[in-house]
Amino acid sequence: MFRSFVRLQSGLGNVLQLGKMCPRSQLSLKYSTATAERKRFYQDVSISQGEGGLYEINLDRRKLKTPGGKLFTIPNEALAIAVATEWDAQRDTLKFYTMHLTTLCNTALDNPTERNKDQMINAALKFLDTDTVCYRVEEPLGLVELQKNEWDPVLHWIENRYNVTIGSSSSILGPEIPEATKDTFRQHLKSYNFWSMTGLEYVITQLKSVVLSFGVIDRHLSVEQAVLLSRLEEEYQIQHWGNVEWAHDYDMYELRARTAAGALFVHLSSESSTVKSKLLQN
Repeated sequence: MFRSFVRLQSGLGNVLQLGKMCPRSQLSLKYSTATAERKRFYQDVSISQGEGGLYEINLDRRKLKTPGGKLFTIPNEALAIAVATEWDAQRDTLKFYTMHLTTLCNTALDNPTERNKDQMINAALKFLDTDTVCYRVEEPLGLVELQKNEWDPVLHWIENRYNVTIGSSSSILGPEIPEATKDTFRQHLKSYNFWSMTGLEYVITQLKSVVLSFGVIDRHLSVEQAVLLSRLEEEYQIQHWGNVEWAHDYDMYELRARTAAGALFVHLSSESSTVKSKLLQN
């Protein structure tokens, strides 16, 4: 049986076109997202809609599968196109460690830690007790003022936005977060589906901050702003003592890429509308 699909043509000037899908075959990719690379083995990347309305990624005539051996299926077209674009953007060498959307999809599909959404929410909320923006130094004075000037506005925003109390502390134990605050955030996080929660937890672990992560997801902060705020003390020290320039830049860009991918994953995995009608009009 043939199904219509959106095809991403390789090369410069990629164009989205409608075509016909080739008969099924399957591809299982076993790789480490940390360091693995391999030679690109496909020409064309496409998406197709399969059983249950789920979307699949096709590399030439082969179906993509997860590292756990499951068929790589995506809940909506917008996220499927984003993942397909990630595969199409790879050149002669596949650099899996740069394919953050694919990694997040694999995590949601294989669920290697075997957790449910409530367990993911509990894990995410643990970062609130050690949130980056809640821990303040007592010296030097310049850093004290910098933390106050840069972090306090974000804390005030989230407290007003969600009608909660968080606060900050220079104690090694950090501030005592009220249970009412945790309950409010827990109820909010329950509104996310499993896929979106996978992405949000990923953002939180990157920034080590629930506050900054909510700021990004709620579009109060840009990714660049959130990353800079998460590295405020490090940036202060670099301004005073210098740094290994290439290492600093690499870490900064990597953190931006991971945070941006996680935020995009949250929004796209919450998207239920199809984009195919828009593509047909172009």
